[in-house]
Amino acid sequence: MADAASSGKSGKVVIRNIGLLLSGDLDRPILDADTVVIHDGVISAVGKEADCDTGGADTLIDARRTCLAPGLIDSHVHPVFGDWTPRQGQIGWIDSTMHGGVTTMISAGEVHLPGRPKDITGLKALAITAQRAFDNFRPGGVKVLAGAPVIERGMVEQDFKDLADAGVKLLGEVGLGSVKAGEEAKTMVAWARKHGIQSTIHTGGPSIPGSGLIDKDVVLEADADVIGHINGGHTALPLRDVCELCERSSRAIEIVHNGNERVAVEAARAALHLKCPHRVILGTDGPAGSGVQPLGILRMIALLSSLGGIPAEQVFCFATGNTARMRRLNCGLVEVGRDADFVFLDRAQHSAGRTLLESVQLGDIPGVGMVMIDGIVRCGRSRNTPPATEIPVVVTGAH
Repeated sequence: MADAASSGKSGKVVIRNIGLLLSGDLDRPILDADTVVIHDGVISAVGKEADCDTGGADTLIDARRTCLAPGLIDSHVHPVFGDWTPRQGQIGWIDSTMHGGVTTMISAGEVHLPGRPKDITGLKALAITAQRAFDNFRPGGVKVLAGAPVIERGMVEQDFKDLADAGVKLLGEVGLGSVKAGEEAKTMVAWARKHGIQSTIHTGGPSIPGSGLIDKDVVLEADADVIGHINGGHTALPLRDVCELCERSSRAIEIVHNGNERVAVEAARAALHLKCPHRVILGTDGPAGSGVQPLGILRMIALLSSLGGIPAEQVFCFATGNTARMRRLNCGLVEVGRDADFVFLDRAQHSAGRTLLESVQLGDIPGVGMVMIDGIVRCGRSRNTPPATEIPVVVTGAH
């Protein structure tokens, strides 16, 4: 099992010779910059090397003209405890996903825990325990925002206040528990929102035996903050209903790997047509029956860019800055004051694309050359992606 993240600070880190700097910001997805400076895990400068204070670095990284992007954010995962998933009997799935460029994961409910308690006292206790456990343990350095209770009938407003007071900030997928009616869900979502807890609703057909259909009318009435896996998890609603959700709701449009691929593409296109691409966020919805997908977010980026006809630099924003803003996170964007969570990318060796962005738009997964979390290098060349054509190197400092 992967060790928890280092408790030490990064010190001053200088990243120079960046060939392509993706910002994570849809309004300006590519920055005219080649240098990033970090102090103790936080970005302190972004710009041209001549304009940045690069002296006295504890760590100097030569990006070797590769691409630097914000670390990818998986908006929809189902962790349990530690780096283990009983759903697939697999250990190390979070660390493995970090090798796919993911630096932050957001729980949509710890639903795979064997014997998961469904009484109100038990579900609150599980959520608080999961929140505390992942706050203290970061597999591979990945920030796992966990503790997402699945709401059940009988809960009252005080239960949501208790959860919020204990540090819980998320609800698990509405609809995975006994609360499935729109009116009942709407009341509890409003209680959660009042106390600063963000909600996600299951969308589409049942995901596993015991779950049920959540149709467009329930999604609209519940008005959760995130329309979870709008392309189904796995079974999607009819495309006309998906488009109606994009049009009538103002909430986040979450597209996941473990869903209907055709509807994923159409949902992204609908968001662009409605001029609301800032609402699109990406997740994997794993671990699941289809397994663990360490490259799930990169695969979604390549899918939406190549088949959806969306520029790759924009799709990267779906998995970074869009999610950070929707989820109120201090990462996902390359700007001063944000956490220094980065993935270094380059075109896969022998890709038909001449550049990283062109290769992604052709449907190829890029190669990960390095992952950094809080200014600390967590891995070099990925063990999971195709080999990157070029990789950054640590010139000075501990690797």
